[in-house]
Amino acid sequence: MRPMKQILSSLVLLALISLGTAAAAEDCYADYKAKKDNPLRLHYGVMQVSSCGKGQANQEVAQRLKGSGWTLLNVISVFGSEGLDKRKANAGQFYLRY
Repeated sequence: MRPMKQILSSLVLLALISLGTAAAAEDCYADYKAKKDNPLRLHYGVMQVSSCGKGQANQEVAQRLKGSGWTLLNVISVFGSEGLDKRKANAGQFYLRY
């Protein structure tokens, strides 16, 4: 009976870790700079991303912006929800738009 408890405990722990990882992924945001040509327009924005890694966020941001005709210049940083408030005013209309 004891090995069964260990297996069950391990499965419960694994499930909790998986849930924690999924919840953490929901709290990832990237701030970025983008441009449009003819005429030249620049913007700073913030968007929610599925990965907290800067490289993966870079690809996701570029793809989402491309659909609206914007070209990503750079992802400045990737951060959690605690950084949203201080970026909201600067992002203006591009705050969580894409």
